[in-house]
Formats: sequence, structure tokens, C-alpha cells
Amino acid sequence: MLSLNNVSKSFGARCLFSGVGFHIGARDRTALLGPNGAGKTTLFEIISGTASADGGTITRPKDITIGYLRQEVDNRSPRPLLEQVTAAAGHITSLEHRMNVLQEELGEADPETDRTAILNELGELQHRFEAYGGYDLEQTARVILTGLGFKESDFNRPLGNFSGGWLMRAELGKMLLQNPDLLLLDEPTNHLDLETQMWFENYLAAYQGAVLLTSHDRAFLNRVVTRVVALENGTAAVYRGNHDDYVLTRQLEMETLEAAAARQAVKIEKETQFIERFRAKATKARQVQSRIKALDKVKRIEVPRLVKRINFSFPEPPRPGEEVICLEHLHKSYGDNVVYRDLNLTLRRGDKAAIIGPNGAGKSTLLKVLAGVLPFEKGRRQLGYNVTSAYYAQHQLELLEPRNTMLAELWRAAPDAADQKLRAILGGFLFSGDDALKKVEVLSGGERARLALAKMLTQPANLLLLDEPTNHLDIASREILADALQDYNGTLCFITHDRTLIRQAANRIIEVRDGRAEVFPGTYDEYLYHQESAGAPQPSGVKTVNGLTVVKPSSGQRQRTGALRNEFNRKITPIRKQLDRIEQDLAAEEADLAVIEAEFAGSDSYGDSKKVVARIERHKTLKESIKRRTEEWERLAAEEEQLRNKLEAALAQSVD
Repeated sequence: MLSLNNVSKSFGARCLFSGVGFHIGARDRTALLGPNGAGKTTLFEIISGTASADGGTITRPKDITIGYLRQEVDNRSPRPLLEQVTAAAGHITSLEHRMNVLQEELGEADPETDRTAILNELGELQHRFEAYGGYDLEQTARVILTGLGFKESDFNRPLGNFSGGWLMRAELGKMLLQNPDLLLLDEPTNHLDLETQMWFENYLAAYQGAVLLTSHDRAFLNRVVTRVVALENGTAAVYRGNHDDYVLTRQLEMETLEAAAARQAVKIEKETQFIERFRAKATKARQVQSRIKALDKVKRIEVPRLVKRINFSFPEPPRPGEEVICLEHLHKSYGDNVVYRDLNLTLRRGDKAAIIGPNGAGKSTLLKVLAGVLPFEKGRRQLGYNVTSAYYAQHQLELLEPRNTMLAELWRAAPDAADQKLRAILGGFLFSGDDALKKVEVLSGGERARLALAKMLTQPANLLLLDEPTNHLDIASREILADALQDYNGTLCFITHDRTLIRQAANRIIEVRDGRAEVFPGTYDEYLYHQESAGAPQPSGVKTVNGLTVVKPSSGQRQRTGALRNEFNRKITPIRKQLDRIEQDLAAEEADLAVIEAEFAGSDSYGDSKKVVARIERHKTLKESIKRRTEEWERLAAEEEQLRNKLEAALAQSVD
């Protein structure tokens, strides 16, 4: 259907890519992958015809239709949503307009001379109109918009009243309604929640045209594409299969290439040694010259430099109490819009919770309340003992000071930190040497995201609250972030549309819907299985949930698991009660100690010697008590951790 042959593109002296060639068939599902800056968007623009290549050819049929969804859109039209989307199917609306004109002419035409020609043209137009789905155009638009998350009440709202994310959904709706021969989708899932992503994946599976897309969402790529075009180091290579197949094949390729390069290097070294040893000997001159010529003709095997990855880990946080943060009877609204009413939620030490739910349900609101950056009308937010939190928001990039250097930005977060430590943190995020002195205003979106994440590492925290941390990160960087969050020893609560990150990092799922936050203990796949199985008896074994394979545990496994958890709870309950009591006592004693130390600082606190002596004794007693209680708390916390580790090991053994 469409072929690229030896396509190249440069910007000034920089060659973006060259020699790019591949074919797109009528029903192909192809992913264009590569690091940020490799030229994926530029190649999309060349294919769509909005940009020209410097060299090569693109062969396409004359009548091919191409729909191109860009990453950014700013359509502030006053027209209603439904009307704007249906108008995008211009070929259908043009046919409809011409049909209306002919119908008017038919009523005015001379029956003897003009009617036959008009009727013939009208019949042909009606046939084409029906074939294009014109009679069902509005209904199809409603189905697509509903699938993309819009409500019936949104259809008559002016398009300009929607936020940027919803404008992107409307633009995607236009593309799907146009039903082009080739869909070019540049990061189409960026503004889709999990439910909408699943609908979109199913839509693309049934789509009759070809799809070429780029995405950083590994789960989406694995479910949608059957072929990968990798744009790396200025060239393109084609691989069969989905994203995981591509990663495996690429890894095997690199291992083979590295081995061949190593063998060649040994051979070249031996030839070079022979040449150097016998260069001055006349008897060996002919052999030396022959080997020099042969060596010059050898094509060196070059191992391409793979994309550099972020390599970091979160600093070891201080150990908190068992209950890390608690929301009690919380009420939050925006004017007349009540988001939460009587919300109760507790996160415990070691919880790694992913907040999921449709857009607009209140996910970011909940995370902001947990972070303490958003006020609420009623209820209570209580941090646990020894809890320090860090919050990464979607707007963190906007809070970076453009005129600051990257090093100065980290100083803002950690004014007492040593320059060497801050440079080491930047180095872990691929900012090395003089990069630390670059100003924020010259950084790309991905670089700013990495800088904002780096700021979180300047201070250790045992409660991490992350709102879409993978935005602007490429696939390699997302994988490293997921590894770091898996290894993180604190409590984590995060929002993301990256299902692979949820699968890797979460051991709790918080579903936000209709003003409620329901906690599901377990992994994301277990949550999906629960959702599919709720209210109906299911057979044991393997089950497909939203296109994902989930294994249902056997009854014997469930009984063993239940018995292990019951035994664990029996042993852990008295320890938790002791820990809670100690934490309350410590909080009270530390408050008393702070009052006494404040009195010591007063200039008039030494007038009464008896009170001074009593205050000193009380201060000494409190210090000793706090020390004893802290030691007891640490002993019990270690005992609780041992029990938890034994439970996890026993559960893993029971599954095996």
C-alpha cells in the first residue's frame, strides 16, 4: 500500500536518518520505535505529506487516505463536540451536500429533459454514501466518542470548553470516524485512562485499515502491533512480532554482533602485530604489504551504541510506623461538584498502591490530598510516626525555574547538600560534566522530567506520591524507573497510564469511582480477575480478562494461602498494637521535650532555681524514655519485618 525507499532527512549538519526503507501493507499493525530525538515524528510528517524528505522516495496510491494524529493539538472551535467530529468526515459530508443539491434540482427540473441525468447521478452518490457509512455517521460518531470516554452530556458542549487531554481525544475521534486507509498515531495513549486504552486496543484490532504508531506504553504495543520498525543510530531495521519480541531479538542480535566484533578485533590485532614485527625485514616485505592491503579492505564490525538509560535508585528512607498515612471521613468538593464524601483510606508501611479509574474520577485530587497540597472541607489527614513524604506532580515541570541551571535547581531542593552529591544525582539521570550548568529553559520535555525526578532524590523519603511519573520518559527510562520503584523500601502511591509499571511496582490497587476509593490487595492482574469474576462463579485455571491472561489460583492454593495469612495475622496483631502504643507515647514525649527545650531558650526561664532543676530532671527523664521506647520500637519493627518476610517466602513456596 505504501513503501519507503532510501529515505533520508537532515537538519543543517546533523543527519537525522538515512537509508530508511520499509513497506506498509493494507492491514499491517506497525510500531515505529526509537529513542527521543531519533526522528520518529519527522518520519511521520514525511509519510503524511506535511514535510519533505531530503532524499529517497515514497510510493503510495493516488487515492490513499491518511489520518495523522499529532502529539499536540489546539482546536478551540466554538462548534459542539459531536458536530465538530462528524464534520471531520469531509468526504461523507460533501457527498451529503451534493445529494441535497441534486434533490432540490430534481424538484425543479423539466420532467422531459433533465430528470434522467439527475436521477442517475443521485443514485450513484447514494450508493457511495451508503458504502461509506453516511447514513450511520452520527451514530458511529457517538459510539466512538463514548468509547473514548465522553458522556452524552458532552456532545453539545463547545469543543473549546474541553481541556487539552479531552481535545486530544476529540482529535482521535475525528481520525477514527474518517476511517482512513492508513492511521498515523503519534503517542495516541498519552491522554487515555486505562479503561479507554482497552477500548481503543479492541477498536484497532478490528480496524480495517493499516496502523503505524509510536508509543512508550509497552503493554499497548504488545497487544496492538505485529511488527516493529526500529529507528536507531540514523537507520531503520524491521522486526516481526510485538515489543517484547523486538526486545528479545534485538538483544540476541547485539550479543551476536559483540561476539563477531570481538573475534574480528583479535584477528586484526594479530595481523597488526605481524606487520609491525616484520615491517623492516626485506624477506617479509611482500607478505607485509599483502597483509596491509588485506587489512585496509576489512570492513570493521561496529557495535551500535545502545540508548543510554537512566540508572538510579531511591535513597534508603528512614523507617516509619506501621500506619504511614490515614484519611478519615474526608469530604472534598469543587464548588457544587462533590468529589469525595466520607472517604476513608489508610496506607501502611510497604504498601505500593496504584490509583486507577476513569479520567475525572478524582485520582489526582486524592493524590494531592495525600500529599497535603490540597485543602479539604471536612475530615482528617494524619501522617504516621517518622513519616517523610515526597510528591511528584504533573505540573512539576512548570515549577522549574527556567533561568536556573540544573545544579541550581537541585540546590533549591537541598541547600545544604554538597556540590559533589548533587552532581552525582544528576549523573544518574544522564546529566554529566558541564550538563549540570545547562539552564532549564534549553531542556527538552524529557530532560525536564528527568530533572524533576532528580530533585526528589536530594532528600530521602519513606512516602513517595507520584502523579504520572513516566510522562516524557522513553521506554528504556520507564524500565529503569520501574526497577527502582520495585526496589524502593518505602511506601508508594502513584498514578500512571503505564500498565507495565503498575504490574511491576504495585501490590495494592486503589480504584477511584463515583466518589469512592476501594482498595484491592494484590497485583493488577489479580484486580482485573476480581473485576471480571465479581458476582459469578468461575471455573479454576486460566481466564482471559480484557484480553489479558490471568491465572486463577486453585482451591488448594487458596486454602494454604488463607491459612498462612491467618497465622501471620495472629502473630502480627499484638506486635502492631504494641507498635501503635509506642508511637503514640513517643509522639507525646517528643512534644513535651520540644516544649521544655523551647523554655530553655527563653531569657526569663532561669529565675526560679527549683523550677529550673525540675525542668532539667524532666528533660533528662524524657530523653532516656524516648531512647528506651525507640529501641523497643526498632526491636518490634524488626520482628514484624521478619514475620512478613517469612510469610512472603511461605506464600511463594505454596504457589510453586
